[in-house]
Amino acid sequence: MEATALSSPFLSSPHSHYRINQTLTLPSRPSRRSPTLPSIRATITRAKKEEVIAAVKEQLENCYLIAGIRYEGLTVKQLQAVRKALPDSAKLMVAKNTLVGKAIEGTKFEALKPCMTGMNAYLFVHSEEIPEALKPYRTIQKDEKFDERNDYVGAVFEGKFYGPDEFKALETMPSRAEIYAKLLGTLQMPAISLVGTLQAPARNLLLVLQAYVKKLEAEQEAPAS
Repeated sequence: MEATALSSPFLSSPHSHYRINQTLTLPSRPSRRSPTLPSIRATITRAKKEEVIAAVKEQLENCYLIAGIRYEGLTVKQLQAVRKALPDSAKLMVAKNTLVGKAIEGTKFEALKPCMTGMNAYLFVHSEEIPEALKPYRTIQKDEKFDERNDYVGAVFEGKFYGPDEFKALETMPSRAEIYAKLLGTLQMPAISLVGTLQAPARNLLLVLQAYVKKLEAEQEAPAS
């Protein structure tokens, strides 16, 4: 029995191999990328910066002096010791120079910017008793034998910048009580003399007024008699 050859236009076509193996490629859709959103980390960082600037501005209220302290190399324990030794009228903050710089822009403390380099902590004094606020750090600095670089780098008081070499003027300022005592001592003797000078004319004036009153009384009684 002879084998019957199967014929097919598809199989017999010289392009049959191409047709069998040909794959259909569909056009790809253009990808839709979501708009770029700020990362959570960037948002938190920005919020933290704004929080620090707001905290510094709060310290500027009723502030008499700001001093910068180079704290590079100091331990957390040493900084805590300084904070505990400060009077209630003073506060020590560790913040980036750029953030403190933004907070003091347009204020009388803007003169502090020349010393805002390196790692600084900032002392805010809310009292006229400046030496009392500066003394605690100076005492701990000597007791702990801090490095020479861990010193006051500058300060602003009444709009004037004080460099490290000028800090003695701030640290030796007389207190309000001392100023009043000196003022009273200066004026005490002249004041006594002044009171004595004013009292004499006052007595004379009183005598004149008394005499005038008696004269008026006498004139009123004369027609009635």
